[in-house]
Amino acid sequence: MSVHVTPHLNFRGDARAALEFYQSAFGGELTLVTYADMGNTDPASADHLTFGQLAAANGIRIMAYDVYPHLPWDQGQHAFYVSVRGDDAAELQGFWEKLVEGATVIQPLGASPWAPLYGQLTDRFGVTWVLDIAAPPA
Repeated sequence: MSVHVTPHLNFRGDARAALEFYQSAFGGELTLVTYADMGNTDPASADHLTFGQLAAANGIRIMAYDVYPHLPWDQGQHAFYVSVRGDDAAELQGFWEKLVEGATVIQPLGASPWAPLYGQLTDRFGVTWVLDIAAPPA
């Protein structure tokens, strides 16, 4: 048996745009279910996502939805990071080049004292990403 951790991102009306952006960076297939698909007829939220998922062949999975309109929502600060750890520097560089569009770079992608390759950015949707290659054990 294997266990997979999938980040579940919560938005207020931006879930579709976020998943489409992440698809442009990582590839993969989208599954999108709107509130209208589930019978919601409120025009203010009918096209918002009640369930969304990006699933890529390389193992990347991201779930997202638009928080129900009647529930409070605050994007918060540093509530979580999404870690993308691999062993192929070129692949990680390609992800970085897509995610950095409209992002705030916290730590540029490059060698660091703790990893052969490490970078951190907050994308245009307010999600903080860490991309790295793990350092070999000492």
